[in-house]
Amino acid sequence: MRMSRAGLAAIAFSLALNTTCPAAADDVAEKGRAILEAHKSAVVTLAIVLNQKVSFGGGSSRDSEAKLEATGTVISPEGLIIMSLSQTDPSSIMEAMMAASGRGANVEMETEVRDIKIMLGDGTEVPAEVILRDKDLDMAFVRPKVKPAAAFTFVDIQDAGTPDYLDQIITLNRLGQVAGREHGVSVERIQAIVKRPRTLYLPGNDPTQTGLGSPAFTLDGKFVGVFLLRVVAGQTTQSMFGGGAQNIATVVVPASDIAEGAQQAPKYPE
Repeated sequence: MRMSRAGLAAIAFSLALNTTCPAAADDVAEKGRAILEAHKSAVVTLAIVLNQKVSFGGGSSRDSEAKLEATGTVISPEGLIIMSLSQTDPSSIMEAMMAASGRGANVEMETEVRDIKIMLGDGTEVPAEVILRDKDLDMAFVRPKVKPAAAFTFVDIQDAGTPDYLDQIITLNRLGQVAGREHGVSVERIQAIVKRPRTLYLPGNDPTQTGLGSPAFTLDGKFVGVFLLRVVAGQTTQSMFGGGAQNIATVVVPASDIAEGAQQAPKYPE
């Protein structure tokens, strides 16, 4: 039986896909590994000790201490680091979530950073401090308490890229203690782009090791931004399919906003 031209074309297309897809995947992997090698030293672990005070309905408060580790991205040779504010001040997220549920007036939470250290790849721990906060964009800027004698490896935030819908991006992360704080690298896709009131990139829902404070790059190595939290105060809504609250999302805050925030950070005294 003679096969139609449409049938032959379909077979040829299928064979082409089977031939080119592995090559394309290998190309993305090679680019991802190159970005990892170029920038992994600028992705650091921050060891944080928090003092937390919570009170309910104006009654007695409960004090506690919390120790956590977070990922940060070094963006200057002096060791300026951007990280998620929610990981140094979870009260900002808690307040928004409680307000959304209508219970904000009954709960008060205060958080103080008692200690923060930059954990470098060679095991060195550098005492640091939070020097600037931006609640709206969930940005916290951290730097060493003493101006470092040697320059830090950093990501050039001026060498920026702007991905489009469904573009692949490479993200870098520092894993937890259970994984020896090794660097992780993931491939994400841009699912949506928010353009008002400011640009934000939303990654897809595929689970990866990408965490808050992780930098993102285009496949050609341009800096896209950093993964942070976006919280919108208001009534909490649920997905009809049983998903979580719709007023909180992980987003990529673009390089331009990070650069603007970094310009406001205090400088070391001369």
